[in-house]
Amino acid sequence: PEECAVFHCRGCWTVLGDSLQLCGQEPPGLSVFICFKVSSDVTWEDSLLVGLEGALAGCAYYLLSCRSCGLAVGFILYSSGSDLADLRGLFCFFKDSIMCYFLKNQMILGASEVHFPAVTLKE
Repeated sequence: PEECAVFHCRGCWTVLGDSLQLCGQEPPGLSVFICFKVSSDVTWEDSLLVGLEGALAGCAYYLLSCRSCGLAVGFILYSSGSDLADLRGLFCFFKDSIMCYFLKNQMILGASEVHFPAVTLKE
């Protein structure tokens, strides 16, 4: 708990989740935090999107948005190749859409600057 942080929307500072829900390592090519749970201020539509390029090429996913400002903050992977199979059904926050507020030292950092201790799905 020394490095506990709250995840905020970069657009409006709404609380979207926290570091206690982190559950996996960032896969190559994706700059994301992977979480089991998110706050009720994270929404997603029932319609699937399909990635056309980059690390999500060929993957079907639901886009996560901030309820307050509508900023796209991440995705829930619905289908993918075997390389991203561990992410299916989990909440993945785009690091460039998230700010981190660290509780202990009351510091705010962009999520791209933050590295949390390694967590696996088994833990």
